[in-house]
Amino acid sequence: MARDYYEVLGVKKGASMEELKKAYRKLAVKYHPDKNPGDKTAEDRFKEINEAYAVLSDPKKKEQFDQYGSNTFHQRYSQEDIFKGFDVGDMFKDQGQGFGTDDIFSRIFGDAMRRQRGGHGHGRMAASKGEDFNMEIQVTFRDAYDGAEKRIAFMREGVREELSVKIPAGIESGAKLRVAGRGGAGRMGGPAGDLFLTVTVGTDAIFLREGADIILTHEVHFSEAVLGGSIDVPTMEGTKRIKIPAGIQPGTKVRLKGLGFPHLGKKERGDMYVRIGAKVPEKLTPRQKELLELLAAEGL
Repeated sequence: MARDYYEVLGVKKGASMEELKKAYRKLAVKYHPDKNPGDKTAEDRFKEINEAYAVLSDPKKKEQFDQYGSNTFHQRYSQEDIFKGFDVGDMFKDQGQGFGTDDIFSRIFGDAMRRQRGGHGHGRMAASKGEDFNMEIQVTFRDAYDGAEKRIAFMREGVREELSVKIPAGIESGAKLRVAGRGGAGRMGGPAGDLFLTVTVGTDAIFLREGADIILTHEVHFSEAVLGGSIDVPTMEGTKRIKIPAGIQPGTKVRLKGLGFPHLGKKERGDMYVRIGAKVPEKLTPRQKELLELLAAEGL
């Protein structure tokens, strides 16, 4: 469980900015790695103190922390988000201790902090793109076939947002849709991140999808399979009448050209295949049984 930032600095919720600054300065000096060489515990404490002050000294982040609490706040904010807009150099200028920051922050806070500092002076952050957001979106089998427009809601910088997303016809499960500029806010004037939607396509009660093709299993009577004929079958475009050849074997597929899913981004479509199965009746009338016995006597 993430620690409460007020507890980290040893102040009460509602403490003034001056009280936060005073508590931070005292603890940062005490646990600074230059004063505790080789002490991993002190280094971890130093990192925790700076993280707490970076949040509580920023009115917007502090408001989010107070509203959502420690655990939810950490689910919404990455370490880069936490230090966004926080001048690392000011941490140490306020202390008046002359501590250097380059090696310390490269080691303790890693690449995320180095990217934000951008190598410009004492802790000035370079402009950079905001964090990309990821979420899942479910669409129906029909939506994936026809294309659709879906309304989605998501949290962005602690604020609920809604938007309409176009679902292209032919999309498959696992595909990602990019919504430009709807991710995290950019840093120091940089562009906002993007929102990526991972699509899951639902199944259908009678149709099976294989890439851009659609498979339908349709059972016919024994007499139809032997003699052939025409039958009506459902498709995504309504009922179609197809011909089946005499003597068709169970498992044989009858192709309906162009009645499958669109190929994503293209005019061409896949096909539909009707997989023929044979109905075997569980009960027979006396007349049916008599006729079948006659057929059996003829070798059928």
